Amino acid sequence: MNKKLINPLKDETICQVLVSKKMLSVARAKEILKKKEGLKQKLEKIRDKKTEGSQLSDLINNPITMVDVISSLNLSRLDKSALVLDEETIYKTLSKHWGFQFYKLDPLKLDLNIVTATIPRSFAMKHLVLPVDVKDGMLTVATPYPFNLEVMDDISMASKMRVKVAVSPKSEVIKLINEFFGFKRSIVAAQDQFAGPSVDLGNLEQYVRLRAAEELPSNDQHIVNAVNHLFLYAFDQKASDIHIEPKREITVVRMRIDGVLHTTYKLPKSVHSAIVSRIKNLSRLDMAEKRRPQDGRIKTDKGDLEVEIRVSTVPVAFGEKVVMRIMDPDILFANLEKLGFSSIDLDRFQKIITLPHGIVVVCGPTGSGKSTTLYSTLNRLNTPTINITTVEDPIEMVHENFNQIAVQANIGVSFGSILKNILRQDPDVIMIGEMRDLETAENAIQAALTGHLVLSTLHTNDAPSAITRLLELGVPFYLIQATLVGVLSQRLLRTICNYCLETITIDSLKLKEMGLDTGRRGILELARGKGCGKCRGTGYMGRTCIIELMPYSDSLRRLTDIKTDVEALRDKAREEGMRTLRESAIEKMLQKSTTYQEVLRVTWEHF
Repeated sequence: MNKKLINPLKDETICQVLVSKKMLSVARAKEILKKKEGLKQKLEKIRDKKTEGSQLSDLINNPITMVDVISSLNLSRLDKSALVLDEETIYKTLSKHWGFQFYKLDPLKLDLNIVTATIPRSFAMKHLVLPVDVKDGMLTVATPYPFNLEVMDDISMASKMRVKVAVSPKSEVIKLINEFFGFKRSIVAAQDQFAGPSVDLGNLEQYVRLRAAEELPSNDQHIVNAVNHLFLYAFDQKASDIHIEPKREITVVRMRIDGVLHTTYKLPKSVHSAIVSRIKNLSRLDMAEKRRPQDGRIKTDKGDLEVEIRVSTVPVAFGEKVVMRIMDPDILFANLEKLGFSSIDLDRFQKIITLPHGIVVVCGPTGSGKSTTLYSTLNRLNTPTINITTVEDPIEMVHENFNQIAVQANIGVSFGSILKNILRQDPDVIMIGEMRDLETAENAIQAALTGHLVLSTLHTNDAPSAITRLLELGVPFYLIQATLVGVLSQRLLRTICNYCLETITIDSLKLKEMGLDTGRRGILELARGKGCGKCRGTGYMGRTCIIELMPYSDSLRRLTDIKTDVEALRDKAREEGMRTLRESAIEKMLQKSTTYQEVLRVTWEHF
């Protein structure tokens, strides 16, 4: 710890450090210092507006500092103009200069009990300190103000441990104080309310309970707050799914982020029933029914956007498991240009979807982004002159510009049966959630033959296999020839985190031995993510599509018969310019968007 520094948090001192580390130019530093009062007042107004009405945030000691001022300006770094001089970069630079460890706060890796049981909530708020780790009798405390030695002495006395000070960005400390103490308070209060001897081993080992009437109600304010926190946290982490899994003694909450599940919380088992009941209440499910699977949906808001959450409950060994799929309109209704198409494939796909009639099939396993591609395609086609009708099981995302019909098998509304009625509704474009049987396929073909553009999905590994799949369903080959216009197969590939991207070199021969033929020789320059706080140490942030697009040309029609040879179709399609999924993935690897390990993981079945 460098104790010789004189007022290290002084505005001028912070600017001097950033200038000396080649983060900020001298001229820009002088300009900021000159205008600092006006900039601080502006930030104070924004802060006060955000925290208006929030009792929790009002108690936090949050003066506007020079770090807040500089990070709010979104300046380019002097040493690396492609990167922004953000709050995290500033605190990293300052912590190194001050002689402290920088600690990136990852909510998924923090222990709820360490954070909230060491010091009171009011103390954490007043001094912006957050206990984050205990190792060998040493408590690590993260704070944006590392020079407050009296506070650290108090924490050391309260915890009866030595304290190691680490520097973390102020906004992250404040955010986690709000989230962890708020969530913990709700869970503990709910647990206390349900205190007392009870045994509930779920469905595996039933136990007669005489206190069932005293279970915590789903409208209890603490449970409401806890469930709200789960949703807000999932939105913040850009999670696609929330899993609430009952175990023998605890409940585990996991979230799927970029296709990978992360354990987020371990909750007391006593609050599981109340949390599940709250979610059932929100999604209009039968709260008393705990023996049968149920499906529902919740509509909520994320900022200015409405978000759909699909809810599925199923009885498992130790209670009811809940999985919630978050349908984010920002992702589902993306521009086609942002999905991962190459310029050539995008041009070809747009020509296919603007044909007046025919069938377009999107292929891939569950979780490969088919729904996003279909919704984004419909969004591109949508105009006031077009009537778009969809048949879905279930409706994934409600959109007022589409006429969306939900499959209801219990009353006879199936994919196949409803298509007959849709044709009387004067549609131009029809989207069928999945062609899963001959009846659905026959009606889709009938719609295409009568002058409609039909979009649908199939579960096949690649584009050429879609034709053999239709043949297996019982569709005559001559009807496939007459109606099919294109097949798109896709997968989702994790992209490298821009915050920790680094260049690596590898021999092209070594890649070829793994099955990655780049068409190049010698040493190749690729990229990978080192792993940082922004990407939770994974090296990846976000996902992109890899595409295998097969326009159904006349030559492919001639190769389609009762005994269609998939290999012959694939060879002809490649001859006409189709890139396989692996080739599409290799291109993204060479563009330094992803790693060769991710290419091998996602396209293993195409080797």
